[in-house]
Amino acid sequence: MAASVERPRLPRLTKKNDATGFIFYRSVYVLDRNTDLETAVLDKTQLDPLTYRHAMSRLAGHVHIVTAEHRGERRGVTITAACSVSDNPATLLVCLNATNPKNGIFTDSGSFALNLLGADQMDLAHVFSGKNHVDPTARFEHGTWGTLETGAPVLQQAVAAFDCRLIDIKTVATHIVLFGEVVAVTLGEQKPALVYLDRDYRTL
Repeated sequence: MAASVERPRLPRLTKKNDATGFIFYRSVYVLDRNTDLETAVLDKTQLDPLTYRHAMSRLAGHVHIVTAEHRGERRGVTITAACSVSDNPATLLVCLNATNPKNGIFTDSGSFALNLLGADQMDLAHVFSGKNHVDPTARFEHGTWGTLETGAPVLQQAVAAFDCRLIDIKTVATHIVLFGEVVAVTLGEQKPALVYLDRDYRTL
């Protein structure tokens, strides 16, 4: 008679209330010795995206405009998802929505620029986020733009701007992650930063 095999235990869902009364679910997993890690990961229950976005809205982020130019076409998008990767060599990353076909220019161009905004540039953030419905082809009529080394548009009034050569691209779920080696930097006026927190612009 064949030996019985113990079936993997399913995740137990626990319900918990935070101080605000917001309900969320947390999955607790017990990895059975007869179950490999890949099976456990595939079987897990995914976190509700709305819960995730609610929590992430409490994470403050510096507001940037990421730009690129390809074959005479320019594109700029307001983002907060950007950070340093390394200082030797100087490398940073930015995340962009992969479901917008217009963002394909960022992967085609081979370069991009990250422009940091100050507290007095909220109107410019609105322009490049599409919040005030400025046509994407007219966005660069707002602000003063130039270039450094790669040809990507650089905002002359930026608190700081990083001109980057695209060195790697990763697709993660709904977003693309662009890794850029910084080939030039410009420093503007040092002033309070424009940040995004609790679904609104703030200063720091």
